[in-house]
Amino acid sequence: MKKIILAAALATAFSAQAIEYSNVQPDKSSIAFTYKQMGVAVDGKFKKFSSQLNFDPAKPTAAKATIDVELGSVDTGAPEGDQEVAGKPWFNTKAFPTARFVSGTVKPLGNNRYEIAGQLSIKGKTQDVVVPASFTAQGNTGVFDGSFTIRRADFAIGEGSWAKFDIVANDVVVKFRITAASK
Repeated sequence: MKKIILAAALATAFSAQAIEYSNVQPDKSSIAFTYKQMGVAVDGKFKKFSSQLNFDPAKPTAAKATIDVELGSVDTGAPEGDQEVAGKPWFNTKAFPTARFVSGTVKPLGNNRYEIAGQLSIKGKTQDVVVPASFTAQGNTGVFDGSFTIRRADFAIGEGSWAKFDIVANDVVVKFRITAASK
């Protein structure tokens, strides 16, 4: 009888500690990128994105995430660069205003590290991607940090004379920090 009561008490304690992080805090989150132009690393970021997230550290394989990035909010560090990248050869934001990532599966790797497999869509092209991320609980807030590399040619980013990789490299490293509060 004591074992049953102890088991019930432990189960209640663990279920009471289960926290689901779902309220994304855009002001504490970021999506940035780095690429090479003529061999020199160049950083940029997106100023506007929205996301839906459901993550319970006790049930990571049930996690779901969708992130929509407003491509017109790109910040390359220079207004003329922002206009160029928003144009038809690059993001073509008039025809394709958003990029979207939708998670599929989440694989726990241990030590609060995860592999998130999903689909990334940019300019009407969708690719499967695997995104490594770490998770840190900070009270009622959870922080997801990670980075992954895409090839801009896979999404037709940089068409025409920009399709060559002699000036702007094909690899783009996407870095993110998504901060979410619990319900």
